[in-house]
Amino acid sequence: MLHELLLALLGYTGDLIIHNSNSNSDDRPFKLASDISFIQPSDRDLIERIITLGFYYRELDRFATESRNLSWIRSAKNESPLELSSSKNPASVYRRAIANGVVEMLSVYRSAVLHVEQKLLAETVPILATVTQGLNKFFVLLPPLYELILEIERDNIRGGQLLNLLHKRCHCGVPELQTCIQRLLWHGHQVMYNQLASWMVYGILQDQHGEFFIRRQEDTDVEHGSSLPDIPEKLARLSTDDTSLTDWHLGFHISLDMLPEYIHMRVAESILFAGKAIRVLRNPSPSFRREDALYHQQMPRGSQKLQGLMGRFSFQKEPLMDAKLMGEELLPQTEADKIEAMLLDLKESSEFHKRSFESAVDSIRAIAASHLWQLVVVRADLNGHLKALKDYFLLAKGDFFQCFLEESRQLMRLPPRQSTAEADLMVPFQLAALKTISEEDKYYLRVSLRMPSFGFTVKSSQVDIPKPKDYADGNSSSALSSASSEMSLDGWDGIALEYSVDWPLELFFTQEVLSKYRRVFQYLLRLKRTQMELEKSWASVMHQDHTDFANRRNDRVNRPVSQQRRQRFRPMWRVREHMAFLIRNLQFYIQVDVIESQWNVLQAHIQDSHDFTELVAFHQEYLSALISQSFLDIGSVSRILDGIMKLCLQFCWKIENQENGSNTSELEHITEEFNKKSNSLYTILRSSRLAGSQRAPFLRRFLLRLNFNSFFEATARGVLNVVRPRPALPALNQQ
Repeated sequence: MLHELLLALLGYTGDLIIHNSNSNSDDRPFKLASDISFIQPSDRDLIERIITLGFYYRELDRFATESRNLSWIRSAKNESPLELSSSKNPASVYRRAIANGVVEMLSVYRSAVLHVEQKLLAETVPILATVTQGLNKFFVLLPPLYELILEIERDNIRGGQLLNLLHKRCHCGVPELQTCIQRLLWHGHQVMYNQLASWMVYGILQDQHGEFFIRRQEDTDVEHGSSLPDIPEKLARLSTDDTSLTDWHLGFHISLDMLPEYIHMRVAESILFAGKAIRVLRNPSPSFRREDALYHQQMPRGSQKLQGLMGRFSFQKEPLMDAKLMGEELLPQTEADKIEAMLLDLKESSEFHKRSFESAVDSIRAIAASHLWQLVVVRADLNGHLKALKDYFLLAKGDFFQCFLEESRQLMRLPPRQSTAEADLMVPFQLAALKTISEEDKYYLRVSLRMPSFGFTVKSSQVDIPKPKDYADGNSSSALSSASSEMSLDGWDGIALEYSVDWPLELFFTQEVLSKYRRVFQYLLRLKRTQMELEKSWASVMHQDHTDFANRRNDRVNRPVSQQRRQRFRPMWRVREHMAFLIRNLQFYIQVDVIESQWNVLQAHIQDSHDFTELVAFHQEYLSALISQSFLDIGSVSRILDGIMKLCLQFCWKIENQENGSNTSELEHITEEFNKKSNSLYTILRSSRLAGSQRAPFLRRFLLRLNFNSFFEATARGVLNVVRPRPALPALNQQ
């Protein structure tokens, strides 16, 4: 009877103690055979209570055996990780780790049973009292653990979800049970730390069964049923085939399902960034390696410092700092050892300390961000490329674009041809480059001109404005309709620039960033083109006026007619000056108050920061400030500005094409529309929502320049408060 009892405590039933397979939740799974009559009811009840531990032991041992079974390794050769994770008994390294903890606890239980057996055989003591006294502590351990494995198997809990469950169960009022579950959690954390070490030291995602909270994007797309052709389309948006860039932009993300609740989202994002940065540093582009080596082989020793400082920063104080960086690995082994040591300290700790974990992650992230900063900023010459983008996309090279617009002026008077528009523009573009850009400008070769709107119906503007109708007639004087939004210009406002970016700068200059630059460029080019047309029209009209004056002196018969025409168009010159005044001030505000001031702020941030993620944030703030302070994100203002530029161009073409005796009704209409839009623009900009906010800190200067003699304010007040019929043309332009 004694040995039957001891064997039952280890999960083995027999003739005396049987397994009640039909037992309900209230019945005991192990019980004494019903035909045993020599045991008292009280002893029977106590024995059945004790041998329940044997049932719990057997179930826990079954769970541990199944979870530690390595037969899935052979099946993994023929099945994908997704098939393994969706099978009936999915493999799980986290369950295997928990099973190791369960085995540790069961070995303690077996030792206690063995000790009870030795005591009973060595001494004459009461059997049931000795067994109860020796195994009593396991009544608070085995039942909760049994419920735990039932929940794990029933809900198929794996990975981070399993850590989450154990972390919640640690909060209990039984010290022995709390210690036991903490030990299980420690085993689970060992797997997590191994995965963190693989990810943050070597940049390798070691997660065969999809249990880590860092996941590959492709795996997620497959699980959610998205079509496989979508993935190549995403990757095609990148301008390089390098794996590191693919991984950086689209490769990995945080799986919220597997993220333990006690790990903050900010910490998980730091882990994600650190691993991606390590992948980039350990897998540089082959072309970058070749260029790097060739650059230093060909550079004379005495000119290394000079070449390193060109286009870079004043804070490079050590003479050969850049040369030393070029000779070292992108991620020195000492830094990798430091990261590994931090994770090893966390792994060896008996308990999980949230503050220590977050501090270590922040330190690792800082190391990765610092070395990524060295790669992108110092070795890849980030500041030189930023300056190039400012020169070409923000029109800092004003002489180049002035020459380009002058060379292409006659071409842009005609509607663009869909088949050859881009090629037609390349001639004046290259001619302007020959005249204004020196051979030392190595960044010009990265700039290319594009007409991205072709292949569709070409519209005149691409940024938050109503789309005008298309005209096939190249004569601008015949295309004007009564609606001021319609114009004969077809699509030249769609001119865009592209900038070729090499590895690793594509980590910084993403397609989203370059699209923002293109948006600002198109706006600034339209503005500069409008300003140039106003100046050219004035020169053209003055030339015609001087010619008429010379002819008038020799032609006494037609002199009164010439004087009358000159008198009739004199108010038009005043209107042109009003247009030029507004456009010039707007151009000065954007180029000086917005672009230059924000550029200086960005440069100060770049010099003070040695963190790649901070640089990305500063650059995003820089672009957002350019867009917001230029009013491109305010639909009403951008539509008014676009309408004003259209009216200015229409006015220039009309006034240049006027013939003797032609009526001025169209010019009157343009003038009236311009006055309305300019007054509306001033009214909106001087509102407290804009002028009183911090989104445009230099807006008050712009308004002061516009309204230096209170003309705009008086005109706007009159438009708002007085309803008047449309006056004659000269009266419209009196100050």
